Amino acid sequence: MSTTSPRSREQVRRWRGYLADERAEAAVYRDLASRRTGPDRDILLELAEAERRHEQHWLDLLGVDGDRPTRVSVRTRLLGLLARRFGSVFVLALLQRAEGRSPYEDEADATPQMAADERIHEEVVRSLAMRGRSRISGTFRAAVFGANDGLVSNLALVLGVGAAGATPGLVLATGVAGLLAGALSMGAGEYVSVSSQRELLAASTPSPQSADALTRIDFDENEVALVFRARGMAAPEAERAAHELLAERVAPRLPADDVDVETVGTPFGVALSSFLFFASGALIPILPYLFGASGVVAVVVAAALVGVALLASGAVVGLLSGAPMILRAVRQLAIGFGAAAVTYVLGLLFNAAGV
Repeated sequence: MSTTSPRSREQVRRWRGYLADERAEAAVYRDLASRRTGPDRDILLELAEAERRHEQHWLDLLGVDGDRPTRVSVRTRLLGLLARRFGSVFVLALLQRAEGRSPYEDEADATPQMAADERIHEEVVRSLAMRGRSRISGTFRAAVFGANDGLVSNLALVLGVGAAGATPGLVLATGVAGLLAGALSMGAGEYVSVSSQRELLAASTPSPQSADALTRIDFDENEVALVFRARGMAAPEAERAAHELLAERVAPRLPADDVDVETVGTPFGVALSSFLFFASGALIPILPYLFGASGVVAVVVAAALVGVALLASGAVVGLLSGAPMILRAVRQLAIGFGAAAVTYVLGLLFNAAGV
């Protein structure tokens, strides 16, 4: 498109916005690359170069208008800030969503190649973020579950006991007891769960002694093919794989299932995360009672604090999973308040019945 062709004020405004965002996103990729090494760094620099090509497209369209300063969108400024401060999987997750929401599909002034680029960028960033998600999945799962269990269970406990007519002191004591009991139970349960899961996965990994035996067996008469068949290979394929393995005779390695014990998390790390996050979540509903509030005021404040925390945790889960953050936040809020409402109503019924 020629820069001298007629264009509306709205077009110029839109193009300048695209130009500013492309420049800012390229800077984000460069910031992330400066904190990486190896292939990841090269990939991020290639993405920055692709954004520079998109930037040039809008500069060509704008002509002299491209020299005017343009405000970057709030979303892109936030990405830049996070990239400079953290450079973590959170930034990659935000970039993934940003690339997936590219407006170029419906933008007549963008080329089809630019729209395709953005879709490919989304998949590239998704793959980079996936590694970080895998590394934190075990501990993050325990943290999210722990915090939400603490929020919902202790809010329900406090509201139920309060609605049944208990004094503020008794409500507070009940909340503290619920915090300690729940946190200890969560920590112990996660420790046992993760330990058991790691043991099951480790049991599927070939032992070093078995791999060492490969160097001493009869080349023509052996049972190595049975190992491959036990892993799901057909007999002819197993025989061929066993023959190739033994023919190497260098650092032999038995086949293993595609599992990684480390991605499950360490038992102690997951247990500690569960304990701390359950405790932090369970503390929030009893804060009003700790500061002397009672009655309806304490209930409203506790519900409001828990509501904010549920919205925040739901948004974080949505961010890291690539799902819509608002929907995940609202879902978390609805589930938590639904459970608390049930116990509150039951407490009112018990109080009315004089129980």
